[in-house]
Amino acid sequence: MSDYLVKALAFDGQVRAYAVKSTDTVAEAQRRHYTWPVASAALGRSMSAAVMMGAMLKGDDNLTVKVEGGGPIGLILVDSNAKGEVRGYVTNPQIHFDLNEHGKLDVRRAVGTTGTLTVVKDVGMRDYFTGQVPIVSGELGDDFTYYLVTSEQVPSSVGVGVLVNPDNTIKAAGGFILQLMPGATEDTVTAIENRLGTIEPISKLIDKGLTPEQILEELFGKGNVKFLETLPVSFSCNCSKDRFSNAIVSLGMEEIDDMIATDGQAEAQCHFCNEKYIFSKEELETLRAEAK
Repeated sequence: MSDYLVKALAFDGQVRAYAVKSTDTVAEAQRRHYTWPVASAALGRSMSAAVMMGAMLKGDDNLTVKVEGGGPIGLILVDSNAKGEVRGYVTNPQIHFDLNEHGKLDVRRAVGTTGTLTVVKDVGMRDYFTGQVPIVSGELGDDFTYYLVTSEQVPSSVGVGVLVNPDNTIKAAGGFILQLMPGATEDTVTAIENRLGTIEPISKLIDKGLTPEQILEELFGKGNVKFLETLPVSFSCNCSKDRFSNAIVSLGMEEIDDMIATDGQAEAQCHFCNEKYIFSKEELETLRAEAK
């Protein structure tokens, strides 16, 4: 089953819901960045949350999530859009610790708890929408919840999870976002809170083979969910050699001359996907001419 997310309404429109299976997408990020288990969990949780938040956008809109918690993993940076495309990286991908006191990957220790979570939305207007909140947990699900409640003022619950195999590959990844709509009743709120308190972790549900639709039915009960739309999800990077060519031209002739004289070539690498682009001496001389 390929990765995808589902958009839905529950309890006669009182709740807006999203659920995603992102196992293959997070696995691609793990493969490209050689992340160790704790870093994989932190990056995978962030990517799962970001791709669902991206699905709340429209058209060519996109968003960037920055997690700067002050921990040894450094910056977590994730881009997503309204098409289900997501990419991301962490500053220090080879981060791992012993399991925490609950027997789980110690994401909080890696992320830290002294910084901020920032979301920047590009909705096709002159100004960007930026929201920022302090890190409240470091486990990331709670932090994305706090962001949606505080910055976007929508009562929400975010669940994200990643299971990692002994060989560092990704076993399961996914998440959900639940948001109360205006007029939601106390009975609905109580029912959701009770279910959130007893449901298995999202990564275990994905590992058992549950689809995003079945996950929402686990949360709300069969018959209480109206599915609206599904969206394929994938790791996708928009980097290209042309983009890096433009960046080199923007450096100017002196910088390009230095590249030619020092190494006789140039190598550029994308942070998001680790793809490398080699520019030969001849290509650099062509770019120098453009710069001139």
